[in-house]
Amino acid sequence: MLQSSGVGNTFFNFMNESRLTMTTQSAVSSAPAEQSFSIKSIIGPVMAVVVGMIMVILDSTVVNVAMPNLIEYFNTSVSTMQWSITAYTLALSAVIPLAGWLTDRYGAKQIFLITIVLFTLGSVLCSLAQTPEQLILYRIIQGLGGGMVSPIGMAIIFRLAPPGKQGSIMGVLGVPMMLAPAIGPTLSGFLVEYASWHWIFLVNLPIGIIALLVGIKYLPKFEQKSVPALDVIGMVLAPITFASLAYAVSEGGKDWGSTQTVTGLIVGGVALILFIMIELRHKQPLLELRVFGSSDFTRGIIISWLSMMALFGSFLLVPMYLQTAKGFSPMESGLMSLPQVIMSGLFMPIGGKLFDRIGARPLAIIGLCLVGSGLFMLSQISVDTGTGYVIMTLILTGAGMGLSMMPINTHILKAAPRRLVSRVTSLTAAAQQVVVSFAVAGLTGYFSSRVTHYMATAKEDQVAAMTSAFADTFLFAAYLALAGAVLALILRKPKVGQGDEQSDKQANAMSLGH
Repeated sequence: MLQSSGVGNTFFNFMNESRLTMTTQSAVSSAPAEQSFSIKSIIGPVMAVVVGMIMVILDSTVVNVAMPNLIEYFNTSVSTMQWSITAYTLALSAVIPLAGWLTDRYGAKQIFLITIVLFTLGSVLCSLAQTPEQLILYRIIQGLGGGMVSPIGMAIIFRLAPPGKQGSIMGVLGVPMMLAPAIGPTLSGFLVEYASWHWIFLVNLPIGIIALLVGIKYLPKFEQKSVPALDVIGMVLAPITFASLAYAVSEGGKDWGSTQTVTGLIVGGVALILFIMIELRHKQPLLELRVFGSSDFTRGIIISWLSMMALFGSFLLVPMYLQTAKGFSPMESGLMSLPQVIMSGLFMPIGGKLFDRIGARPLAIIGLCLVGSGLFMLSQISVDTGTGYVIMTLILTGAGMGLSMMPINTHILKAAPRRLVSRVTSLTAAAQQVVVSFAVAGLTGYFSSRVTHYMATAKEDQVAAMTSAFADTFLFAAYLALAGAVLALILRKPKVGQGDEQSDKQANAMSLGH
């Protein structure tokens, strides 16, 4: 989720007004800094951020492959266990908007390291869970601990890179953002098959320790400053809104007229209206909704949402299809993700470099068409579909994912007024996690309804019914990707005002430049 993660793949900038400063040996002007810039100068901070991000984003997908084992171990249902994924992503979205306030108040380095520690402790607790409810609770703790790792870390690196190199640097950082959720199934399959499901969480312990040590050594230190009053009402309404709507989407995939669905929609809808009203009137809102007044930003973020719903939904569905319909072992289904890993890793830096030259529109169109094509091919599967065919679909989705994801995200950041960048990135990061939770809840609910349909109407055996249900669900995801590609046709290069250019120069003249 990608995540991440998700997926991932989101970032956060601190407020320009905060004027956070990094301790450095000498001050430099913006022009010489751009001329003498070298990737070597930020290797230390990049490594600190990458290790932390890998751990957090990796955990967004490890549960996917282990799902059948978890259901059997806890003797529960798919609809219950999927909340171990949905609750995790919702927890991530709940704390992301707090990153700016906490880092201004206590310092970015301190908060980054604290969240690494909390996430690692949450992982250990997950490995000790004895009931489904305990696992879901501990996954929430994980999300609360890890939600700020990526946005804070990405902010540091984004502001260290000069304007002309932002696409390239973000492309480099995008590799772990996309590789982690893709590698997750492989690692999870290996651990589940040769050890136990507990190790999909315990593996975070050594990674967390490494991230902590590297962060202590290489991350810059920041000044602390006074901060405005926290938007407490927004903090309360946001999780109520998103959790209720995610529940409604999950239940709606089965029956949009059910009492559970209607209740979730009513509670979530009312909370959403109140949340929007309060955020638009608050001087320091939890989420800066005013930025939707920019058509460039709105188009970009809608495309990002459609892309993430298609991609991260497929991350969950493909391992389930391979294990339940094709009879693959956890390890085998995990290894099947390697072509997707390789292609996304190859195309991510290419997408970043091309963005600096041609912008986001052609990359978004081509990338999402590749993703849509791969998902459409998956919608044609049958009981007799060969492994080579599935691999080809994963190659297409991996290439499209790598080519389009970071250009779209960087476009969104550039489309926002510079004065609102800090507020905008918290909005995009939180919203993307919510979208991932909606995708997981909605697609699994839709899949369950299609299984019931085929079992009842066609009187198919269980494997045939599940295969047909997977095909329908992949087709729905393909439509989402292709809708994003169509919308990308009207994507345009963001206009940069004089004040924004000046902000860029001032920000990059600073050693940290938050």
